[in-house]
Amino acid sequence: MRHETEKIQAPAQIQKVLTIDAKGIEERNDLLAVEAPLEIRLGYGRKENRVQKSISITMRTPGHDLELSMGFLFGEGIIRAKEDIYSIRHCTDLGKEESRGNVVRVELAEDCQPDLKKLERQFYTTSSCGLCGKASIEAIQNLHCEFIPLKKDWIKADLIHGLGKKVIERQQIFSHTGGLHAAALFNEAGELLRLREDVGRHNALDKLIGAEFYEGKLPAEDKILFLSGRISFELVQKALAARIPLIVAVGAPSSLAVELAEESGISLIGFARQHRFNIYTHIQRLHL
Repeated sequence: MRHETEKIQAPAQIQKVLTIDAKGIEERNDLLAVEAPLEIRLGYGRKENRVQKSISITMRTPGHDLELSMGFLFGEGIIRAKEDIYSIRHCTDLGKEESRGNVVRVELAEDCQPDLKKLERQFYTTSSCGLCGKASIEAIQNLHCEFIPLKKDWIKADLIHGLGKKVIERQQIFSHTGGLHAAALFNEAGELLRLREDVGRHNALDKLIGAEFYEGKLPAEDKILFLSGRISFELVQKALAARIPLIVAVGAPSSLAVELAEESGISLIGFARQHRFNIYTHIQRLHL
């Protein structure tokens, strides 16, 4: 795989604000999490007859765009191994200044023929909910993955309580802006292995999975996924594609997230905060 050394764009910007409280009005500088569009363009087919197609536009926090693109394509079943990608880079030959740095071109290997029907997606997704872009929920359910084997008493329940604190300590951008979601991977000893932030929950997870994909660390059947927000169906689907057996989140899961976790062998934990949590599926992985 050919790839560029990615230049990380500023994830936060300064904004003048008026703070109003009981003491009066004060003008000061505030930091805002940056939100900008990212377009993913896919090239595939034989050298003499290459097809170029725009497959997704999402609102994201600039930075780790190549990881985001790889994670997105992996989660959608378009790629399965690094060898499926010939090259990946930011497009630098665009006429519009605002497009530079906001378009990633992924060229697939000639023998990689993507099934774009798996996307079944309108070509716009918002930062708040990746599922909104799906043409139908059946399009996600058709991404078949095998049941993840259950490992009884794999994780001590007490370990879950400390994950959130470790993530907050590493969320540098969030600590200044309060406007980013986090996705993090831990090992079974509770050590934080990798963290990614973004204005979009699904983008943060795509960045995380894309980094693991690039380093050849998938499947991740010995890892714990921590999410800073709620758990949607699509986030569980992405975790399933990466073969992550345990998801821990600060927020609540949706009914479809619980249903998919139950059917696929993922242990799902929500409301993990203030030294308590709810476990919704496959409790046998926890040593209570």
